[in-house]
Amino acid sequence: MSALTETPHPSDRRVRVWFGEHVIADYTAEPAEAVRYQAAMTRRFYSLRVTIEPAVPAVDEDAVHT
Repeated sequence: MSALTETPHPSDRRVRVWFGEHVIADYTAEPAEAVRYQAAMTRRFYSLRVTIEPAVPAVDEDAVHT
């Protein structure tokens, strides 16, 4: 499950629903929509961990060139 159809923008957020160490839902959207999705998934799956993070991970320029 994902709303991602193209390369995410730096401001986009990635929401994941976790069952233990397994991701059972993965959704990427603009920040306001991602927050609404996170809230809905938290209500629906109240016993599971729901995370929200930047869709584009920060890259350490030094690590790329080593």
